[in-house]
Amino acid sequence: MGDLFNRFGTGLSTVFLTLVMLWLAGMVLAPNLMMIDYALRPNLPPAALGGPDDTYSLANITYLATESVHRVIFFKTIWASALVALVTFLVCYPIAFWMAQRATTGQLAIAMLLIIIPFFINEVLRTLAWFILLAYRGPLNSVLMGMGITDAPIRWQGDGGVLAAMVYAYILFMLLPIFNAIESLDRSQLEASRDLGASRWKTHTRVVIPHAKAGIATGFVFTFMLAAGSYVAPSLLGSPGSRWFTEIIYNWFFEGGDWNRGAAYALVLLVLCLAIVLVTLRIARVNLADVAK
Repeated sequence: MGDLFNRFGTGLSTVFLTLVMLWLAGMVLAPNLMMIDYALRPNLPPAALGGPDDTYSLANITYLATESVHRVIFFKTIWASALVALVTFLVCYPIAFWMAQRATTGQLAIAMLLIIIPFFINEVLRTLAWFILLAYRGPLNSVLMGMGITDAPIRWQGDGGVLAAMVYAYILFMLLPIFNAIESLDRSQLEASRDLGASRWKTHTRVVIPHAKAGIATGFVFTFMLAAGSYVAPSLLGSPGSRWFTEIIYNWFFEGGDWNRGAAYALVLLVLCLAIVLVTLRIARVNLADVAK
């Protein structure tokens, strides 16, 4: 805060802070307060609003506990989002290490372009590209059948298709934090580990990963939260047996017309996701300040 005032002066710094506070109040605080208000009130016709039945209760939230199907989908969304984060990490870690410690300047520039350029396209269009690729008579099945690997088309849509699309959609949010963390690692530490006889596995588990744990935790937080709140990939690539909890929330809002129950479901998802993130950071011994960096 002091650096801000020293750099821009009292007047301009006050303007910046005021704009940030207005943005936080209008785009973050107000919508969440409205969601909590909707979640704790019953779904009533306009004429009954403010009447004796318009009281606060936990009925909309506890309704989730009574709906076994919704409850199963809820917990499936949580562990599936964690799986998306884990698979994204396994894909990104070797790439991030190569980019940070092995790639030349030219190779790094090319890699960055190849990674970032696809994200210039809207997420919906990128997911539709996966829909076409994984279609029953799409390019992937055509190639596999042409090579004689399969005799009939494979139905890729479902949990596998959703997982692949999400890993691709959120790879940037895992890759860049890990890359930034590993880039600050002094190469002499890697050379010392090698000179002392450590294997590559031990070098990564005892030197690289502990050094980059803040970046890894940041990537996990971003990827997990984005996956848990995703709607496009499950709706386009999912099957009836691979529904996502966000699809149920969408149905409550736009098909069931019950905004109060939809808000309650969204609030439960938000609270549990935040709790899981905080517990994970606690276990990894990484604080929110490190993630914010």
